[in-house]
Amino acid sequence: MLGPESDGRRPTQGERGPGYPGEPMDKYQVLYQLIPGALGVNLVVEEMETKVKRVIKQVECMDDHHASQALEEQISSLYLCLVMEFNKLSFHEVIEDKRKAKEIIDSEWMQNVLGQVLDALEYLHHLDIIHRNLKPSNIILVSSDHCKLQDLSSNVLMTNKAKWNIRAEEDPFHKSWMAPEALNFSFSQKSDIWSLGCIILDMTSCSFMDSTEAMYLRKSLRQSPGSLKTVLKTMEEKQIPDAETFGNLLPGMLQIDPSDRITIKDVVHITFVSGSFKSSCISLTLDRQMVPASITDMLLEGNVASILDPRRVCTHSSQASVVPRDRALRPWSSERSLPCLPVPAEVMQNFSGWPEVQFRAMKRLLKMPADQLGLQWSPELVEVVVTTMQLHDRVLDIQRCACSLLLHLLGQALVHHPEAKAPCNQAITSTVLSALRSYPEEESLLVLVYSLLAITTTQESESVSEELQNAGLLEHILEHLNSSLENRDVCVSGLGLLWALLLDGIIVNKAPLEKVPDLISQVLATYPADGEMAEASCGVFWLLSLLGCIKERQFEQVVALLLQSIRLCQNRVLLVNNAYRGLASLVKVSELAAFKVVVQEEGGSGLSLVKETYQLHKDDPEVVENVGMLLVHLASYEEILPELVSSSMKALVQEIKERFTSSLVSDSSAFSKPGLPPGGSPQPGCTTSGGLEQMIAWN
Repeated sequence: MLGPESDGRRPTQGERGPGYPGEPMDKYQVLYQLIPGALGVNLVVEEMETKVKRVIKQVECMDDHHASQALEEQISSLYLCLVMEFNKLSFHEVIEDKRKAKEIIDSEWMQNVLGQVLDALEYLHHLDIIHRNLKPSNIILVSSDHCKLQDLSSNVLMTNKAKWNIRAEEDPFHKSWMAPEALNFSFSQKSDIWSLGCIILDMTSCSFMDSTEAMYLRKSLRQSPGSLKTVLKTMEEKQIPDAETFGNLLPGMLQIDPSDRITIKDVVHITFVSGSFKSSCISLTLDRQMVPASITDMLLEGNVASILDPRRVCTHSSQASVVPRDRALRPWSSERSLPCLPVPAEVMQNFSGWPEVQFRAMKRLLKMPADQLGLQWSPELVEVVVTTMQLHDRVLDIQRCACSLLLHLLGQALVHHPEAKAPCNQAITSTVLSALRSYPEEESLLVLVYSLLAITTTQESESVSEELQNAGLLEHILEHLNSSLENRDVCVSGLGLLWALLLDGIIVNKAPLEKVPDLISQVLATYPADGEMAEASCGVFWLLSLLGCIKERQFEQVVALLLQSIRLCQNRVLLVNNAYRGLASLVKVSELAAFKVVVQEEGGSGLSLVKETYQLHKDDPEVVENVGMLLVHLASYEEILPELVSSSMKALVQEIKERFTSSLVSDSSAFSKPGLPPGGSPQPGCTTSGGLEQMIAWN
């Protein structure tokens, strides 16, 4: 809420109180004040009516937005008050109690709560959330062996560098938990790793270091890591439990350069995988007994019936398939009667909690012959795969394999049924986008998601393209075309998805598209002899030209790239068609582009290339249509006509007119994409045939 004197509480992006907007502040009675934090004052209060204790964190508005909002509402005190859960104990109290008694923290208890903290922090980092203010007082104990992270509001409130530095300077003790780069207002997941390392260091050394010594130690580590070695040696001498594990762990967490620090997954591996730590929190993922590979193989071979229920078996394409005994075991099942699925899919349904079973089952589905897998885009099978991705969103191998399987299923369907439709419903779209956000640096997953969305987007309504654009996918593609230039697969799949998003002609924001021509130029320069890359690039250039997203200063560059692509791969019909469509669209609106086509340059002029294309594809009406469209627009410029005449184009035009009198060529709309503006077609009322008539009359 805004201001201790305000009448109500405003919901914030940080932690919210237990009530609702408009809840009066006078319902609380202040009991006492806790140790001030770096962001403000912490008050313990009691709800007058329920006698429930809470903590109110009173934070002075740290940016102009908060202050302006408060002033507009005529609130005198510019404070933001966050109502949080109250607990008597935190790691701070536990550490200080042990410090006073010079006692070592119980090893079993420490392993258990550390596992909980690691699990919580790993989940935050998985969601791309940085805590920014990790310290012992922000890890509360809700019971003797159960802890919880709090004060996540720091991620929102730390928005003003200057004001934050002033506030932090007033509180050197709490600032001592922060990473070196955080002092310069630079935060990352590695900043949280440093802070957690400081907490672990304090918990392991509290029996022989007082609070002042510990604070100076934390601050000294930012300049010289040598002091850590002394403390680790003392831990060994005093036989602190698990000193060897902490000796391997802490140097990696407390590296001055954040790029040298280990990740949260590394911390888990050192302590709970390679080490002997135990925690109730992560026992399901680390200590759970895995299903032996031999059992999984037996299930996937179709012998699952003997394990589940021999009376519930049906036949599916020459393989046994099991109908689960209890549909309640499957969170995705509905009351409708589902058809029999391939055995591996049934295994996935019945063993949804075992990621290793899910992974092996999907691998088996990827290897199944088409007649056993099914040739249709099965909604039921897709539902199983998508739900598996949702249940195991933190397992990268499953995300990759699931996307591969979805792409495989769609490919099988389209090969055998080219007109088949693959529904790109909300569940599929949101799930694959979530995978993309969760693993932004995994280029192999990136390629799969781009390829999958490219196909499904072209088969769905305009709303899907808009949804993906609103999710920031255009910017995502452009970012990775730039950052992953050396990865061919990322570039090809990124251009393919970009083409699919542009296809319906509805662009939410055209501004990012201004960068595309320059990016494609870099891509083509990196892969000068790659026909597939050139084909994808020509498709994007054509659509950008129709949408008016190529600036005049870029015309010559784009024309040169289109001509270069045609010369490279005259045998690729799709490339040739899209390149000539793009050229026609640009020539129609720019005489500069027209001159770029006809002027003699290294490799020959564009007109000689037109002749070559016609000779190679003269029996393809679509190619001839697009070549003719370019010639019509070139002939509309008086300055270009002499070049056309001198290049002996009249004979070619005459032949086109004689050979193609059908409506296929004479109708300029025959090859237009529905929904796109007619930028690449002749003006209304001027068909290609009519333009050719005019050209034949040249002197």
